[in-house]
Amino acid sequence: MDAKIVRRQKIRYGIRKKVAGTAQKPRLSVFRSNAEIYVQLIDDANGNTLAAASSRDKDIAAQKVAKSEKSKLVGAAIARKAAELGIADVVFDRGGNLYHGRVKAVADGAREGGLKF
Repeated sequence: MDAKIVRRQKIRYGIRKKVAGTAQKPRLSVFRSNAEIYVQLIDDANGNTLAAASSRDKDIAAQKVAKSEKSKLVGAAIARKAAELGIADVVFDRGGNLYHGRVKAVADGAREGGLKF
């Protein structure tokens, strides 16, 4: 495996030791691929995904904007879905990525949508 991937995986495991989500305060998990970005609200106590959003959703994919702008839209989308479920507080899990660029854009979009973390 590539050294960069192994390093990110080790960082990810370190984050996961400290961060866990509950039904009241789920974990906002971010996965960033080269082309897309995916977020999930996860209840780790029961092992359930409560809500998910990604840059592949029809309404977001239809917009021709930069990847960081799409990431902000994904953050706003997950915030809307969380509000429908009555969730206001979440724990942010950057998934081993730096809190910068697209990952930060997701967080900013979610905060503007009303999520607290």
